[in-house]
Amino acid sequence: MKAIQLLKRMNTIDTYKRYGKIVRVVGLLIESKGPSTSIGDVCHIHLEKQSCTVKAEVVGFRNEHVLLMPFTTVNHISPGCLVETTGKPLQIKVGTELLGKVCDSLGQPMTGTIFSKGLSAVQAAGMPPNPLSRPRIQEAVELGIRSIDGLLTVGKGQRVGIFAGSGVGKSTLMGMVARHTSADLNVIALIGERGREVKEFLEKGLGPEGLARSIIVVATSDQPALMRIKGALAATAIAEHFRSIGKDVLLMMDSLTRVAMAQREIGLAVGEPPTTKGYPPSVFSLLSQLLERAGTDEFGTITAFYTVLVDGDDLDEPISDTARGILDGHIVLDRELAQKGQYPAVNVLKSVSRVMNSIVTPEHQKAAVKFRTYLSKYMDSEDLIHIGAYKKGTSKDIDDAIHYYPLIQAYLKQGEDEVVTQEDAVRQLIQQFGKGGG
Repeated sequence: MKAIQLLKRMNTIDTYKRYGKIVRVVGLLIESKGPSTSIGDVCHIHLEKQSCTVKAEVVGFRNEHVLLMPFTTVNHISPGCLVETTGKPLQIKVGTELLGKVCDSLGQPMTGTIFSKGLSAVQAAGMPPNPLSRPRIQEAVELGIRSIDGLLTVGKGQRVGIFAGSGVGKSTLMGMVARHTSADLNVIALIGERGREVKEFLEKGLGPEGLARSIIVVATSDQPALMRIKGALAATAIAEHFRSIGKDVLLMMDSLTRVAMAQREIGLAVGEPPTTKGYPPSVFSLLSQLLERAGTDEFGTITAFYTVLVDGDDLDEPISDTARGILDGHIVLDRELAQKGQYPAVNVLKSVSRVMNSIVTPEHQKAAVKFRTYLSKYMDSEDLIHIGAYKKGTSKDIDDAIHYYPLIQAYLKQGEDEVVTQEDAVRQLIQQFGKGGG
């Protein structure tokens, strides 16, 4: 019976290979006549002179022609090159063997080695979990950063944006979190980074301790736009795999802004109109789909941190505004605080964790509110205090703020190699600010 069924299947197999042919190349966009394929499918472009193939992805159609975007440069591609479709989207291999490894956007090791055959294949472009299957966030995750664990407590499965300009300490903060977090493993995506910074981050930011429990996905700034987007998708897919087997994963992506810029390149190339300050609609669609893939599901959690580059410290530019509206909180790194020597330069008054009140004790919440109150009152009166225009006793609130300000400064500052547990951060906050003044 099985032999008969096998013969019937063999009779229905299409044994022909169908090819298209390159007719045009404009910038990063390749146009071919055929083959029959779908959006998102991976194709192979056969280079006759080089006796090799180039991977490309179907990104659109125009006048019955297929629009392709290559994963590498368009060098050596000429009119008449054959295009063969795989009939399926990009897949990457995932498994515990990736721990401690650095991969490219296609999931291949960047050291030139080959992974074993014991890995599972997953699609890079996954779908967010059903909203009704997402458990509520009810437990905090330890990050090892006193100011965040105490004042901006993050829950397992929460998605947080780190908003900062260049050179304010994003990479240092990410390295500290990766080394000290209580999550089972880290997945770190370096998207659009300078090539020089990758090894520096691995050796200085992560160190051997952090690298051993991390999987790194790298797409540097010199790579095509499609590779930068696939780097973000691949890192998310790796995190999803470990979430599906019950792990608590910490996903960090640096940076979300460069992912958006890569999608802008592709969108403009295929003819999308630039609607919002030069960004086509597909950028905002991609951001929502990408960010919604993180979070909780019925098996495990993905706690995600996405860095957002803020040009000129403008928190209201389109990408920052969109990300802030989707994410479950935001941490603002302030250049002015960094210049004053406060590291990490977290601006507590401009930052918020939307799930903190649901996962901390009332005593912890009360102490955090008092901390913010004292800091806000001091900042409002800072100019008067510094020029000597304020007289002690004029306002009890300002007197309390002046009294507590040295403690506030000491609490916010933390050395790069200083280890502070969440328990210690909360206990110190409650002891110093849980009973006082105001």
